[in-house]
Amino acid sequence: MQVNLPLAPPFDAPAALAALAAHAVPGLERVDPAAGTCSRLFNTGAGPVPVTATLSPDSVTLEVGSNSPAIVADITTAVRGWLDLELEPERVAAMLGGDAVVGPLVAARPGLRILGYPDGFEGGVSTVVGQQVSLAAARTFTGRLVSAFGSPVGGLALFPTAQTLAAAGPDAVREAVGLTNARARTVQALAEACADGLRITPDTDHADTRRRLLALPGIGPWTVEYLAMRALHDRDAYPEGDLVLQRALAVKTAKQAREIGQAWAPVRAYAVFHLWTASAYLP
Repeated sequence: MQVNLPLAPPFDAPAALAALAAHAVPGLERVDPAAGTCSRLFNTGAGPVPVTATLSPDSVTLEVGSNSPAIVADITTAVRGWLDLELEPERVAAMLGGDAVVGPLVAARPGLRILGYPDGFEGGVSTVVGQQVSLAAARTFTGRLVSAFGSPVGGLALFPTAQTLAAAGPDAVREAVGLTNARARTVQALAEACADGLRITPDTDHADTRRRLLALPGIGPWTVEYLAMRALHDRDAYPEGDLVLQRALAVKTAKQAREIGQAWAPVRAYAVFHLWTASAYLP
């Protein structure tokens, strides 16, 4: 079934596709920036459903491998959150456009969106696996995790569930993925927490979710703020310890980044994503 998703223009499709391609996990998703498409599976009550999103400057169109209205509605909601299609760009421009640091970036790319995750647990594990390694290494590690523990369907695979990774145990994850002992234990702790009811979704109590994540071994403030931005859709989340952010701001400490970011509240996350996009995703 084809579904057209309305959005408030402008929509910076090239930037979104560049970020999707930069983070694309082998076996989990296929991104073709030239064609403007991203394909992946969505886990539904009726099993895995293939979805291809075509991004263009004025719309997003989905090809959904299901004719069930309920399933299509659920996937549509998930994609709208994933691609930040509820954004009203004028609001961000009004709040950040006059800033000396990020104002020119907002003016250059007024339709930039904050890419989320189709699934909060997937986002959490991907973030943990990517701690303190390059983006390329993070994609490789996550691809190994998907290959070892995911559910393959038609050339792609579903991300492993929390229950699957919790049952596998840290030793199996470490051996299959090539993680350190500490990182494998963090994946295990996160899987167990999510299997026991922790939800990393926008409709949760964000303060409680942050608290529960911070209580897990190997998860610190950077990881929590990153997930708050991309999985909880907290538009004031601010990973002040992020090295790419600090380089973009020409500072060397989280405290300095925090002080600069105060001017961007309550939409600091958009400022961060503009700085990341200019620094890391686009030429």
